[in-house]
Amino acid sequence: MSVEARERRQPWILLSPALAAVTLLLFVPLMFIAVYSFWLRTATGADLPGFHLDNWSEALSDPFYRDILFSTLRIAAITTVVCAILGYPAAYFIARSKGNKALLLLLLMLPFWISYIIRTMSWINILGVSGAVNWALLNLGIVSEPVQMLYNEPTVILGLVHFLLPFMVLNVYVALEGIDVSLEDAACSLGSTRWQAFREVTLPLSLPGLAAGGLLCFVLSAGTYITPLVLGGPTDAMFANLVFEAIITQLNWPLGSALSLMLLAVLGALVLIYNHYLGMGQLMKGLG
Repeated sequence: MSVEARERRQPWILLSPALAAVTLLLFVPLMFIAVYSFWLRTATGADLPGFHLDNWSEALSDPFYRDILFSTLRIAAITTVVCAILGYPAAYFIARSKGNKALLLLLLMLPFWISYIIRTMSWINILGVSGAVNWALLNLGIVSEPVQMLYNEPTVILGLVHFLLPFMVLNVYVALEGIDVSLEDAACSLGSTRWQAFREVTLPLSLPGLAAGGLLCFVLSAGTYITPLVLGGPTDAMFANLVFEAIITQLNWPLGSALSLMLLAVLGALVLIYNHYLGMGQLMKGLG
């Protein structure tokens, strides 16, 4: 084998363990799910192998699934906007801090050390009928009886923001950290105010980080089922809850597979649109 051919093969040899892991843990299960989506659940509870379009026909034509999908995308969009509004100032403050940046980043990373389920369930002790907020309101005389603040859509959005806000802050922080501070000083020396320098220089340069954080928040919130399961009511189910219900409760794997692929296709389309206009490089920086 020539030296040139060996050099061409060397990157693939080095990547082979990672490629094998991705293939076995991602693509192979995905292929099984795709095959399952065309099977048919019979009245006896058995799965009938074959190529049947009943599950896809039900998933695509039933207004129930369509309404839940649109509701899921709406909740994910609201969560993303709230994370952007709250996360950008926090990321800007951390990026422009002088001596305590490491401490602030450590505090930002602390929530990742606690289980996502525990963090979600903690809101029950805060907003529940006998939770901390109602206890304070009752003792201050603001209300005469406990207020029901749980098991609705705003609480679901609150839980999602609590979970996803660090992802937004980290992505925006990475973008802001890569912007030379002297650019703002140069704009100010040319007559701009600090606000004008931020609006015309810093904000446009940080938009890729904001978009990467928005993509992460949107995809993760649209695909979650723990938060609406714990904090939502009967009418606040998201699309992932339908998948969970079909597979775990009803044991209808073919329908659950079709629903999961339907959600994957919608979110995958959004990722492809993001990659077409902005590329995945900024997203990889935020994840790293």
